[in-house]
Amino acid sequence: MEQDMKYIFQVYQDGSFSAAAEHLFMSQPALSIAVKRVEDSIGAEIFDRSRRPLTLTEAGRAYIDTLHYIRYLEEDLSKKIEDLRGLQTGSLRLGGTHFLNCYILAPILAGFARLYPGIQLDLFEDSAVKLQDRLQKREMDLTLSCAPEIIKQFEHKPAFYDHVLLAIHEEIPLPSELDVTALGASDILKGRHLEDDCPCVDLAHFKDVDFILLRQGNNLYNRGWQMFEEAGFTPKVKMSISQMVTSFRLADNGLGAAFISDRLVRSKRSRLRFYKIQSEHADRLFYFLLPKRDYTPFAVRRFIEYASENIPHPGFRLEPDSVVGIESQG
Repeated sequence: MEQDMKYIFQVYQDGSFSAAAEHLFMSQPALSIAVKRVEDSIGAEIFDRSRRPLTLTEAGRAYIDTLHYIRYLEEDLSKKIEDLRGLQTGSLRLGGTHFLNCYILAPILAGFARLYPGIQLDLFEDSAVKLQDRLQKREMDLTLSCAPEIIKQFEHKPAFYDHVLLAIHEEIPLPSELDVTALGASDILKGRHLEDDCPCVDLAHFKDVDFILLRQGNNLYNRGWQMFEEAGFTPKVKMSISQMVTSFRLADNGLGAAFISDRLVRSKRSRLRFYKIQSEHADRLFYFLLPKRDYTPFAVRRFIEYASENIPHPGFRLEPDSVVGIESQG
């Protein structure tokens, strides 16, 4: 990217000439002259200087969109040359929610780092909505999602299944007819809930129970309310929180019922009862998501291959050719 373009992009990122000049190690007057030179050459102002922080004009938005595209091309070229030279180096920028990072990606990243110590790994943790935005802007190379409305916007490949269970502490009173459908932690660890003859429970049986629900913006928020709608009742919400892992711990301490992933159950020692819910929304298929691009770098392709081989798929087998939008290269 040409020098003046870099100057303008830094002003756009910082929202002020003074902050950008500091980051660029140059004087503010020199930076202003460089930006004005570009504005004169295109015949339009890029920044609305009457606002603080600076905002883009309509011409400025078009200019920055073009700079983004140039940066993507330069980044792809650099990674492609690295791959052609056979260098198992470079970087891999991944993002996930707290659940994905702790329970899915952590062991995969550790194993991948041992195989490819020359690849720099960066891990972001945020909400699903913010991760989607980061991927759209190509600030990350890869994330995971099970939301169809998000998946269709990106290149994607199946990653793993999980299954939403209802978790309730054993001391919370429930109708006696539910006793035969309750599962213990050992049952979940054995995959009993994945068996065809495992009884499903109508969520309506739990209409008098307090619920711990996730906040809007989380996939389980949407699925939970879809399941309540199917069951025909509005739940009594004890509290709303941001992380499924936290709701699991709160349920484990008797604060209410919570929707949790079966992948959170790691120990037989639990006083929670688990229920397999009668709903298609209880089964989730997560996909690897990548920004749409002409070239997928070696580090990204190899990580997807490694993760696909090492993330367990309890009860399911993914077809090896069930890939959408990722080219086979090398």
